Amino acid sequence: MHSFEADLDLGLGDEPVRAVFIRAPWLEDAGPDVEILAEVDGHPVLAREGRLLVAAFHPELTDDTRIHELFVNLVREATSVRA
Repeated sequence: MHSFEADLDLGLGDEPVRAVFIRAPWLEDAGPDVEILAEVDGHPVLAREGRLLVAAFHPELTDDTRIHELFVNLVREATSVRA
């Protein structure tokens, strides 16, 4: 596998998220309750199941904070449901 960058459309009407992939992984298999949030060449690279979020790229390597904000919002949702 090789490293590369790609623009991801999260379907939120915003500009694409620039994703940095190191050794280019992706999700090989996703269960029925997994929501695929972004793909590259037909391969899932960002997914959510309930309060869990998984990314096959490194959002910390760009200045774009939208993936981090998505994670923080998932944490907020999870903690507000328990309260």
